[in-house]
Amino acid sequence: MNSNKVIVKDGNIDNALRRFKVKFAKSGVPSELKKRKHYEKPGVKKRKAREEMKRNAKKHRRD
Repeated sequence: MNSNKVIVKDGNIDNALRRFKVKFAKSGVPSELKKRKHYEKPGVKKRKAREEMKRNAKKHRRD
């Protein structure tokens, strides 16, 4: 597990806390916790994955 560490410079705790929150969010922990909170059937997982692929394809489509 990769630890999220932030060095506090000049006693500026607010800035360090903000940087920690960004690092924590980018690590994927909050989204992983959200996914594991409730069991999801395999069919539902596949359906969500297909919908996500469609959304991403639509978003990155070039006309």
